[in-house]
Amino acid sequence: MSEEIPIYKQQTPEVAARFAKLRERPVVLDVDQLGKQFISPQGKIIQALQDINFKVHRREFVSVIGPSGCGKSTLIRIVAGLETPTSGEIRLNGETIRGPGPDRGMVFQGYTLFPWLTVKKNVMFGLKMSGKGSIEAEQDALQWIDLVGLSKFAEAYPHQLSGGMKQRVAIARALANRPRILLMDEPFGALDAQTRAQMQAYLLQIWENVDVTIMFITHDLDEAVYLSDRILVLKAHPGEVNEILEVPVAHPRNPNQFLNPEFLGTRQHIEHLIHPPVAEEEIETLPIKRMTEVGDDVY
Repeated sequence: MSEEIPIYKQQTPEVAARFAKLRERPVVLDVDQLGKQFISPQGKIIQALQDINFKVHRREFVSVIGPSGCGKSTLIRIVAGLETPTSGEIRLNGETIRGPGPDRGMVFQGYTLFPWLTVKKNVMFGLKMSGKGSIEAEQDALQWIDLVGLSKFAEAYPHQLSGGMKQRVAIARALANRPRILLMDEPFGALDAQTRAQMQAYLLQIWENVDVTIMFITHDLDEAVYLSDRILVLKAHPGEVNEILEVPVAHPRNPNQFLNPEFLGTRQHIEHLIHPPVAEEEIETLPIKRMTEVGDDVY
């Protein structure tokens, strides 16, 4: 009897056809035997990343997830050119990454807008730094502000915006220079649940309408499955590739899919990769002293 295929590996013909088409697209990002070491204050070598290998295709949405300390943020900072690898290399469109560049846009978890500039001037900033004149930069900025649905707030300052609106401005600013890849380091991690769900929907709409590849760091399993074409799951200590999954959830995505068997099956598999089951006797307990009266029990 043949072994049953796990649900997270089952693909409908439509999903399989979509992945076949995706694999035919050019490779935008090629990570080859990447390693990164740090030196601790005590002089000890810490291997943050080890032998990382994967490719990302044009207009693909790839999420990176893993346990705390697996090197997710270190990986994306190396791709952004903000950190240098200890070994291996990363190629963007065939060119080795040696530092930051306009071919990569970056959105961080924290709000990184200039508080003294309006929404419009925040988005114009990178355009002017790239050499565009004020009139052309303003025209381009207004197009991107309109794309993220904030035309009415073009003259507002960051302190007048909600957290979700600030991140939409940050996305517009990152996309304004038309990067080949958009790097997002837990961009919605500081938002409340309702705003986070809104931002996920907005991001999918933006991605569908812009020629950009997205690499997305998150610790939220539901978010990773909902947004991604593929998910790169890392191990910790050192950060290594545990598995790369093709998400079998059909497009276009919508919140109703959170209860679909393929969604739940994929989420459960990732949960097991990140937090494998442990025996009850192996569960760590805290050395807490009893601070209540005898008989005053919660269960």
